[in-house]
Amino acid sequence: MKNKNELSYHDLKMNCSTSLFKFDTTEELKPIQSGIGQDRGIKALEFGLQVDVKGYNLYLEGPSGVGKTMYTKNYLDRIAPKKKTPSDWCYIYNFDNPNEPIAVELPAGQGKEFRNSMNGFIKEIRKDIQKTFNNDDFEKEKALIKQEFEVRRSALLDKLNQEASKYNFQVKAAQNGIYMMPVVNGKAIEEEEFEKLDASIKQEYEEKSILVQEQIMDAINQIKEIERQSDKKISEWQSNVALLTVNAHINFLKSKYKRNKKINQFLNNVKQDVLKNVPVFLEDETNKQTRTTTSSDS
Repeated sequence: MKNKNELSYHDLKMNCSTSLFKFDTTEELKPIQSGIGQDRGIKALEFGLQVDVKGYNLYLEGPSGVGKTMYTKNYLDRIAPKKKTPSDWCYIYNFDNPNEPIAVELPAGQGKEFRNSMNGFIKEIRKDIQKTFNNDDFEKEKALIKQEFEVRRSALLDKLNQEASKYNFQVKAAQNGIYMMPVVNGKAIEEEEFEKLDASIKQEYEEKSILVQEQIMDAINQIKEIERQSDKKISEWQSNVALLTVNAHINFLKSKYKRNKKINQFLNNVKQDVLKNVPVFLEDETNKQTRTTTSSDS
């Protein structure tokens, strides 16, 4: 006997008449602007988007494929033109704490403009600094500073030689330091000749050499101090020369963003950083990239 609830395979087939459709392909259809079967969710979404209070956010959850993303995007596209355009947010370098970039709010569109301005600043400042320093006047001034160092260094070595001669030694400067040679009968001798001297004479020279070595170490320290002073003077002079060039570009940028305190402080820090690193801007960009690539490959 056949069960009255039993279904045949004919009952399991769903037939859909093409006469119900008034289009040839789905390309002719307009996208669905509303959700399907998610009335409560849609109302909650629309209500949530009307809450314009800082700290409130929306979280969407539901089965995959029900149209959450599609409807949310479509709804936002409809209401966005009626809303205020959001600000641009930029992250700028924090010179005091490099691990914590500074967030800067700018009117819509000005974020990209600020980025382009800073990129242009770097290119222009490099070009202008190289033009300023790659001329004869700069090289002459730099040579004068170095010449002053050489004069002081030579005077120090002459004085050292005079003191060493009192103990029958002669000192000479080389690339790797200062060395001394014993003087016998008015002539400086090499180590081989020194070894041929009598033991008592050698003993006398060795005792005196300790005093001369102390004088040499003192002279080396003084020369290093002179070199530090020379390098500092050149660096300060470079900064003063570059200041006029850097100021012109920095002041132009500051005038564009004069109402933004964070950017103005950032530009002040950028100026000081450029002045401290003038030699970096004097490097040829091609050589710098080649050196960096070689270092990376190795």
